[in-house]
Amino acid sequence: MSMREAVAAFVHDGSTVSLEGFTHLVPTAAGHEIIRQGRRDLTVVRMTADIVVDQMLAAGCVSRLVSSFVGNSSAGSLGELRRRIERADPEPLAFEEYSHYGMVCRYLAGSQRLPFYPLRSYGGSDLPSVNSALRRMTSPYPGPDGGPEQIYVVPPVNPDVTIIHAQRADRRGNTQIWGLTGIQAEAVYAANKAIVVVEEIVGDEVVRSDPNRTLVPSHAVDAVVVCPRGAHPSFAQGYYDRDNDFYRAWSHISKDPERLRAWLAEWVYGTADHAAYVAKQGEEFWAGLAVGEALSEPVNYGRRL
Repeated sequence: MSMREAVAAFVHDGSTVSLEGFTHLVPTAAGHEIIRQGRRDLTVVRMTADIVVDQMLAAGCVSRLVSSFVGNSSAGSLGELRRRIERADPEPLAFEEYSHYGMVCRYLAGSQRLPFYPLRSYGGSDLPSVNSALRRMTSPYPGPDGGPEQIYVVPPVNPDVTIIHAQRADRRGNTQIWGLTGIQAEAVYAANKAIVVVEEIVGDEVVRSDPNRTLVPSHAVDAVVVCPRGAHPSFAQGYYDRDNDFYRAWSHISKDPERLRAWLAEWVYGTADHAAYVAKQGEEFWAGLAVGEALSEPVNYGRRL
């Protein structure tokens, strides 16, 4: 499908939408299309809520955020998110906060259709005081000292739709990712529907030649969208580098609500689609993010004689 078709088909007002990609392969172009289509009252689930979430907030798409880390990827703050949480400006944001591992466990529970997932890492933390979904229970098995053990559990997350970005897929949706892989596969399996956005479609023989890179198989995918450079300003390993200048600039842009909305007007609403966004940047800009080759060694999978 085109990005416009996929978002129209699977992202609806009031939906719970997971956008995953851990620093690498952030589905930015998908977030921009959600903004263009004017979706409202979304619950966004994203382990590391960053620039794309800030933009969707400013566009009025999001009423609830489920996340762990929030911030501008070590380059500063998210101005719109801070205004909404700290001052309810222009309106409040419901924020459900977990640790990184807590979010991983929610996806694991969701992907396996489990009722909850246990973890020890909330012991001594103050997160349970701000999130009533973090429950403590007695383990049915003895603890390390042989006695009863109190552990925390987190609930599953089952988004209406998960959207991920990846390097490549075949036309059936067998999706290959390399580099920093994050929690994308589990987020897809946890969802009712899944959209995979890729840099390129490749032939079946390419996917079959390197099956271990197929993190998401076709049976879990509902739509494949070809969108080159769709992860900008994050990076796609082997395709283009991270746009560090933009990350640094975003703190200044998002700090000023008028400047942020002017940016949205020019770069999201003012572009028909991501191809127009890419063209507007210009080839010289993209040349500055070009990457050279760093090829992996071929492996011999072997075949029956």
